[in-house]
Amino acid sequence: MLHRPCIFALFMKRIKKPLIIFFVTIIIAVIVIIACISPICKYLIEKYDKKYTGREITMSRIYVNPFTGYLNISNLKINEFENDTIFFSAKDFSVNISMLKLFFKKYEVTEVTINQPRGIVKQRKKEFNFSDLIERFSSKDSKKKKKEPAKYYIQNIKINDGTFYYRETETPVYYYIKKVNIDSKGISWNVDTMPINFSFTSGTGVGDMKGDFTINTKNKDYSLNIKIKKFDLNIVGQYIKDLSNYGNFKAFLDADFHSKGNIIDREDVTASGKIKISDFHFGKNPLEDYASFEKLEISIHQVSPKKLIYFYDSVTIHKPYFKYEKYDYLDNVQTVFGKAGANVKAASAAGAKYNLVIEIAKYIKILSKNFLRSNYRVDRLGIYDGEIKFNDYSLNEKFSMELKPFNFVADSIDKQHKRVKFIINSGIKPYGSLNVAISINPKDSSDFDLNFKFAKLPTSMFNPYLTKFTSFPLDRGTIEVQGVWTVKNGEINSTNHLVIIDPRVGERIRNNNSRWIPMRFIMFFVRERGNVIDYEVPIKGDLKNPKFILKDVIFDALGNIFIKPPTTPYRMEVRNVEAEIEKSLALKWEIRKSTLTKSQSSFLASVADFIDGNPNASITVMPNNYEVKEIESILLFEAKKKYYIQSRNIKGNNFGEDDSVFVEKMSIKDSLFVSYLNKNTKDSMLFTIQDKCAVLLNSSMVDAKLNKLYQDRINVFKQFFEDDKNLDRVKILNGKKVVPFNGYSYFKIEYKGEFPEKLLKAYRRMNLLNNESPRDKYNRKTPWKKHL
Repeated sequence: MLHRPCIFALFMKRIKKPLIIFFVTIIIAVIVIIACISPICKYLIEKYDKKYTGREITMSRIYVNPFTGYLNISNLKINEFENDTIFFSAKDFSVNISMLKLFFKKYEVTEVTINQPRGIVKQRKKEFNFSDLIERFSSKDSKKKKKEPAKYYIQNIKINDGTFYYRETETPVYYYIKKVNIDSKGISWNVDTMPINFSFTSGTGVGDMKGDFTINTKNKDYSLNIKIKKFDLNIVGQYIKDLSNYGNFKAFLDADFHSKGNIIDREDVTASGKIKISDFHFGKNPLEDYASFEKLEISIHQVSPKKLIYFYDSVTIHKPYFKYEKYDYLDNVQTVFGKAGANVKAASAAGAKYNLVIEIAKYIKILSKNFLRSNYRVDRLGIYDGEIKFNDYSLNEKFSMELKPFNFVADSIDKQHKRVKFIINSGIKPYGSLNVAISINPKDSSDFDLNFKFAKLPTSMFNPYLTKFTSFPLDRGTIEVQGVWTVKNGEINSTNHLVIIDPRVGERIRNNNSRWIPMRFIMFFVRERGNVIDYEVPIKGDLKNPKFILKDVIFDALGNIFIKPPTTPYRMEVRNVEAEIEKSLALKWEIRKSTLTKSQSSFLASVADFIDGNPNASITVMPNNYEVKEIESILLFEAKKKYYIQSRNIKGNNFGEDDSVFVEKMSIKDSLFVSYLNKNTKDSMLFTIQDKCAVLLNSSMVDAKLNKLYQDRINVFKQFFEDDKNLDRVKILNGKKVVPFNGYSYFKIEYKGEFPEKLLKAYRRMNLLNNESPRDKYNRKTPWKKHL
């Protein structure tokens, strides 16, 4: 009888070979299956790809392990629908599936990794290049009986170093992001939220974003934390081009921001954090801005439109710039965005194509619509070191004015406060200042107090308008306007005070496009005894229907008829003495002219006699050239002259004095002249007559004309001293560019050693006249004197 160990040994000996054969067979089968299934899968995918997806799918290799559930595809490429261009590609795509759990109807993907994916999203109207996939794989029968939900688990999703492109053909828009990295713990059938971490950089510029995003797949609630660093917003510029006829855009975004809400309900959002837009520029071209700022910073404590909460720590903008230009037809804003904003209206209309800028504007409107009836607070609101420029080219000559530096600050803006104060102060270029103080009831915009003051504005600054509508410029004078307004429940109670010191009417400028008003006759009625215009103009009534009280203006005008005549000798003496002082210190030149009036020639002759008779006396002359205005005048005259010569077929040197007078009077708005400019410039981006003249003429010719003008003036001045051989005591300095207070180029004269007795007497007499009652209170308000 055999022992048990022997029986077991004998049994093992008999089955050893079959066992080895069995396991070897299993191993070989596994190897064969693994070795064969991969090329089979590759063959089947590439054979039936178009049948099931409508797209061609290729790969360099595929590895499938059905036992471990591992799938890896190398160099995956998916083409566009019925097209041979690539829609999506990836260097490496791998998936791990838990095979055992499939037997228990549990679908668990333990890892999904995509390395270096490259995707292209194309949009045309409302259609995308993946719309066919959505339609193909979406459920066709919505009435099917609902089954028990599948138990799925997708974990550890990773996208590494991706690049994704977006192309919109109608606008058009071309944009892409790179170095896209996304990872998520995943999602499962019994968990609603899906957390995602992401980061990427701009492909068409600089900057990067990173953050985390959590979405509830059932109720669509979300939470977002994002950090943005110097991100180039050139994609916004591409959408702005769709709204504008021309223009250049540039800006960068920084943010550290948290937001939570609901994707479907756009008002259901609560946000906090900081947003900064920097280096913003929008304009005609990269060299000419219409609007810009150094940085706009918004610090949000909490904003929740649905809860009616708008709490801002601060909203500040630094070095903003805005330029508004008025042309013969439209203005710079309308030339960009269409007449009355036609381009923007068309893009906002129902059925219009998608535009990111319009959508952002609509969303901001939704978020801010409840602001005034909410609990709002802005701890600090400010505009610092701004510049606002206005140019008017619709006149016979350019008018220009700037508010610089413009500052606007407000104390804590809080609906719970009884009053909120705003302060505005700014310099006015070329001369003047602006100060405004506003105190408003934050609960009622029709309840406010306003104080404003414009000071030290030269009347000559407004000569382009005066010559257009009256034919007469003012070559001296200072304007001051101030007002005090109290508005309660929309009812106005205000006083407004206008003072013009020493206005003086210049010689009439004859132009075919100018109207004529007898300014000297009008001055007789409006100018008071001290050679000032001083009026109070109260405004009463409702904000929507204000009433101007002109009683003071009427009574002063009537009073001037009866009261002013007895003071005429006084006013004439003031005018004569001031003229004596002025011409002794400054020699004024008419724009683009180098000739002197009789009184100017007489004055220079007397100065030459003074130098000749006083060996210790000398003068220093500083040419102050209003170069901007001189160049403009040369451009306009020479362009009209060129048109006139060609239209009249004038040959050689036959352009005479009468022709010159005719050209001088010719309006720059003359239809034939404008047609001539348009024909010879042919540039739709030239909106002003001045720009067209600059293109028509050779710049070196204009420079030569300008230099000759300056030299001719010096030669005219010198000739009064050459005969007496006193030029060694007349020092003429190099000229400088200025914007003069009186609106004319001039030679500033400084006396060394001895002073002319005539000038000293004039000074002494002027001091006495200024201290007399008609002028003493205005004496401090004559800034034109310091510019002589």
